[in-house]
Amino acid sequence: MDAPVSRSEIFSPDALAGVSALVTGGGTGLGRETAFELARCGAAVTIAGRREEVLEQAAGALQGASGRIGWVAGDVREAMGARALVEAALGREGHLDVLVNNAGGQFFSPAELIAAKGWRAVWRLNVGGMLNMSQAAHELAFRPAGGGRVINVTLSPHHGMPGMAHSGAARAAVESLTRELARRWAPDHVSVAAVAAGHFATEVTAKYPQSVREGASRTVPLQRLGEPIEHAWLVALLASPAGAAFNGSTVTLDGARDNWFGAWPPPGLADEAGEVPVEERGAARAAAGPGLS
Repeated sequence: MDAPVSRSEIFSPDALAGVSALVTGGGTGLGRETAFELARCGAAVTIAGRREEVLEQAAGALQGASGRIGWVAGDVREAMGARALVEAALGREGHLDVLVNNAGGQFFSPAELIAAKGWRAVWRLNVGGMLNMSQAAHELAFRPAGGGRVINVTLSPHHGMPGMAHSGAARAAVESLTRELARRWAPDHVSVAAVAAGHFATEVTAKYPQSVREGASRTVPLQRLGEPIEHAWLVALLASPAGAAFNGSTVTLDGARDNWFGAWPPPGLADEAGEVPVEERGAARAAAGPGLS
C-alpha cells in the first residue's frame, strides 16, 4: 500500500481547521481515504472500527498533514457501542462537528437464497449502525453544541443491485432516513446528507472475483472504476461550511452508472471497434469547432 500524500490536491490545508470529525469504518477503503483527506484539510479525525490493528496502522500512516488522526475501536451495531465511540471522540477533542457514517458491508447472494440471519446482519450494520451513531452524535455532541454535520455513505445504483438485494434495500432505507433526519434535526442546526458511492478501486473491491470487477468497469459510462480520493473530496466538501446547503440531499458519485444499466456502449449501438458512431454532419460540425449556425 502506497504511503498517502500529506497535502490535499484541491483543498487548502486549513479548509477544515478546528473541525473534529469521526469516521466509522475508517481503517480501510473509502473510509480510510476519507479520514486522510479530512486530516489533510486540517481536521482532527477519529477513525472507528472493530479491528484495533487495522485502525492503528491507518492512523499512523498519514504523516505531515495539517490535521491529525486518532482511533478508537468499537461496534456501531450496538447503541451503547455507538455512544462509547462518540464519547471517545468528544474526550479526545472536546467537541465533535462531523460524523461520517461510512461503516457498512454486504455479501453476494441471489435474493431468493438470502437467509433471514444474513438479511438481519446486513440491516443491523448498514441501517442500525447508522441510526445508532447519528442519534448518539446528535444527543451527546451536536445538539449541546448548537450544530453539527452527518454524512451517510450509501451505494449506487438506485435501480436495483443484483446479487446484493439486502444491501440495496438497506441503503435505500438509509437515504430515506437521511431526508427524515435532515428535516427533524434542522431546528438544532444539524444537517444530514448522503453520498451514494458507485464502484471504486479499493482493497475491498480487489477481493471480488475478477469477472465482477471487469463487469463493474464496463457498466460505468466513464469506463473506469472511481478513485477513492474522488469520494474523499466529495465528503470533505460536505464537511465544509458549503456542505450545509446539501441538507437532506443524496449526492450520487458513480461516473453516470446510475443513468445506465448494462455494458457501455449499449449492444447494437457501437461499431466493430467498440465506438459509438458519429453522424456524418455531426462529425463535420465537430471538426469545424464552435460557432453559430
